[in-house]
Parts: sequence; C-alpha cells; structure tokens
Amino acid sequence: MPCAFLPALFVLLAASGPGAEPPPRGVPTPGQLAWHAMEQQMFLCLDPCTWQGREYDDHSTPLSEINPAALDTEQWCEAAKSFGAKQILFVAKHTGGFCWWPTQTTEYCVRNIPWKDGKGDVLGELAGSCRRHGLKLGVYIYPGDDQWGAGIGSGGKTADPAKQAEYNEVLRRQWTEVLTNYGEISELWFDGSCVVDLSDVLKTHAPNAMVFQGPHATLRWPGNEAGVCPDPAWQSVRSADADSGVATGTLSDPDGETWLPMEMDTPLLDHKWFWGPDTDPMLKSVDKLMDIYCQSVGRGGVLLLNATPDTTGRIPESHMRRYRDFGKAIQALYAGKAGETAGIGTELVLRLEKPAEITHVVIRENIEKGHVVRAFTVEGLSDGKWQRLAGAQSLGYKRIERFAPATVEALRLRVTEAADTPEILQFAAYGGGVASETPDAPSETGWAPVPGFGDLSPTDQWQTVEADLSFVIPRPGEYRLEIVRTSGGGSLETEGATLLIAGVEAPRLITPGTQPNAWILRRTDQVTDDEKGKTAFRLRVRRIGGEWTGEVRIRPGTDVGL
Repeated sequence: MPCAFLPALFVLLAASGPGAEPPPRGVPTPGQLAWHAMEQQMFLCLDPCTWQGREYDDHSTPLSEINPAALDTEQWCEAAKSFGAKQILFVAKHTGGFCWWPTQTTEYCVRNIPWKDGKGDVLGELAGSCRRHGLKLGVYIYPGDDQWGAGIGSGGKTADPAKQAEYNEVLRRQWTEVLTNYGEISELWFDGSCVVDLSDVLKTHAPNAMVFQGPHATLRWPGNEAGVCPDPAWQSVRSADADSGVATGTLSDPDGETWLPMEMDTPLLDHKWFWGPDTDPMLKSVDKLMDIYCQSVGRGGVLLLNATPDTTGRIPESHMRRYRDFGKAIQALYAGKAGETAGIGTELVLRLEKPAEITHVVIRENIEKGHVVRAFTVEGLSDGKWQRLAGAQSLGYKRIERFAPATVEALRLRVTEAADTPEILQFAAYGGGVASETPDAPSETGWAPVPGFGDLSPTDQWQTVEADLSFVIPRPGEYRLEIVRTSGGGSLETEGATLLIAGVEAPRLITPGTQPNAWILRRTDQVTDDEKGKTAFRLRVRRIGGEWTGEVRIRPGTDVGL
C-alpha cells in the first residue's frame, strides 16, 4: 500500500539582485514538449539487405525475391505498444535506395516486387495501422542513394557533380510524396544530415514535424548508438552549433540559446540494425534494456529502440517476447510508489507515513523555463540523520536516480545550484522494480595511436597524409583525433582535414576541436567489414621552424559504451 505523505516543505531561491535579468536560455517549443512526453518510440528497419543478411544493400538480391508475404503492420504496432512506445519511425528508404512506398521516382521500389502483385504499399499500411493504434508515425528517408553515387556519409552529395541537380529533384519528390499522401508525419529523419535543400518542402508539408539532424534540426544525436544520453544531459546547445545540423551530445550547454534535445537510438540486436538468421543470441537482455531506459528516458531524452522484421515481414516472436518483458519491467519500475510531491524552490521534503525501503526516485522540473537546475542531491532520513542517496547536475524533463535500497522516513531534494527559481513538477519515491545502478565495465576510452601514420615527420613542404581509421572506429559514434608533438623544436601546420566514409569525403562529419591540430569525427553510419564500413582521415601537413615529429592519436568522444 503506498504511503501517505505530508505537504512538501520548500525554500524559495533568493533573487540574484534587484533588476537582475537572467541570461537567455534555450527553451523547448510546444512540439518539442510533446516529443519529450513520448519518452519512447520504435525504429523499424526493413530493407533488401534483410534478405542478404547484411547491414547495407549491395543490390545482389533480385526484386523478384523480395516478398515479405506475411508482412503485418498491425503486429508492428503491437510490438511498439508492448513496451510503451508512442511512435513508430519507419525506414522507408535506406542507403541502397529501395523505397517501401510506390514512388514514381525510381523503379527500385515496392511496385516491382511480388508482394501483393506489385500493388502493395508498406508505408501506407503502416500509416493506417498507426492511426488505428493511436501511434504517431515518423519517416526515415536516407539523404543519399547508392544508385545516384550518393553513398553513405554523403548527405545526398553525388560523386558525379553532373548528377547533383537531378538527384536533388528526386529526393525532393520523394519527400513530397511521403508528406502529402500518408497523413501527418510527426518526425523526419536525416541520418548524418542532408545537403539537399528541402526548406520549402518541409515548410509547406511538415511545418510542425520534429526533424532529426540536418539544417532544420529540432532533435540531435547523442553521439553513440548505445541508447545512452551523456551525463550531464543538457538538452540545449549554442545556436551556432544547432545550425550546423550535426550537433551531438558533446556540444550540450545548459546556457545554450537553442533547445535541441537528444534522441537515443539503439538496436535490439546488440549492434545490428537489420534482421539476420541465428541472431537471437544478440538480443539485449531485459536488464540491459532497463539500464538503457534509465540512462535515456531517465536523463530527459527519448529512447528510439529498433525492431527488425524478418524476410516474412513479421517481427520474430522471440523479439516480441523481449519487447513485452521490457514493457513489464518498465511498469514494475513505477509500481511501488511510496509518495510524491511537487513545489517551487531549492528544497523539497517528502515525509512518509512510515519508514519504507526506497530504491529510486523520479524527478521532473518545468523545462518550459529551460535548464534551471544545475546540480542537486537526494537525501534520505533514517534514525534522525540525513544521508546522501544520489545526485547529479542535470535534471530536465525527467530524471531517474537509482541507488542501493535504503529504508527511510523521508526524502529530501536539495537543489545546490540553479540559474533561476526551480519549479519541481514531480519528486516521487519508489521501492523495488529495479536494481541499483551498476556501472558497466570500464570502456577503452584512452588515447590510442592511429595505425598507418606511425611517427609523423613532415618536411617543410606541404604533403598529403591519409590513414585508415577502421581499426580504431569499430562502431558508430563520436571520436576525437589529435596530433601531438613527440620531439623537435619546430611546429606543425595543417590544412584541409577531412573524413572519408567508404572512400567519399564527408566534410560535414568533421569539425575542428578546441585545441590546434585536433578534430571531432562523427561516424553516423553502421560500421561493417566491407568497403562501406571503412573510415579514413586525410589532411595536408608541413613543419615550420625546425624539425618536428609527432603522433596521431584517437579516442571515443564519450564514455557511453562506444
């Protein structure tokens, strides 16, 4: 039986001074507030590569063999609802260019496969199912297309400049078809950003949609595909970083002028986005999924958990069971509520009618004012003494703090740093339903030398150097690369640093670091063992003022399981 609680005690935050104006902070739009409230959505990846057992379509499967005869979009919606997802985000076109709606822009589409005698429309069926189940629908159309020489990481830039204008029109028509024929599309995904101008298309046909990456972004990538939001989880950035279209978690800033929240995408199958045979051992455990939930939804973001229909078009039953069990675990997380309160100020006390064992708390601040809370602690009262149970910097839309079970008479939330008067919408205590947080084994986050460069000893003349980073970028994520001097009295000058994905320059995915000769690299596409999985780094170097020898080294950009 939940314990009763007395009215909250709260202490008002003192004003910073007469007439003091708080600095501008990013605040969410109404659309972003609604996006936060979803908390979870389901990615759905189906592609010709599903029939190939690959992560990228190599166009080796004849269209006559692509026949998902048992495809059931009602089942897809049931999967999403079973773990609490409020939206399905469907990959309607991946890198190979195959379209799951009867587009008029290419013959490489659902019109030309045996399924429903070429009269089927997967996107159309899914849109109808989502409406019946009360789910929102988002659409992913890869900005590039292998058929046009706009490969992974290209953002839609064709290798042959002569094809660019024609491909621009193709992509614009594809988005126009999708946005005008299937009802409201709530979210648009531009994986790795987009160089094709779609401004008028989006303004005309999807003015209220959330946009993931690209020049019109209202959402951003955290910088990993582990499903984990970096901590502190500030959901705002500087406007200049937002405008880049490729902002990630490392650019988070509580004083940033633009609210650009993070959407945490992660596969159900270890690090595999498309179905393949004999992949059940790769299913994430419920415990792992709950850790991810508490570090995504529980850090104020939205979790985007993937689903992989097989070649029949159905999500395998083993996956359905895992979704259902995950949903039950989420329900258990909130089942043992011992009390809840709210208030305005820097301190809230929640007193319980009798001592109770507490394992976690849920805290929410009013983010309509932006990130006001900058640091907080949670304490428990036992035998007349307050003891610290948890604490962090960011609070945001929702914060789940787990700790070792503690029997307490009361709990206290203390805001120890704030940019304004905090408004706490919820301070709730729970017992049971989740294990205390156990840090993962330490990840390899130290600097590692980049093979292929060795000791870098440039001459006083400009020279181009390049190295394959595939061995040190084993999966998508954000990485930091720098060149450091190891000997010599001269200095190093560099120019033209660029990242290459599958042999194609991807300048949008590399930005200068805060120090000289340092860069932030972003691998947003899946890493595979073939040519498409290759990542390389190229730049021009020369020495100035004497001998110079150095080392090129790299490390993951965030410690979240990269």
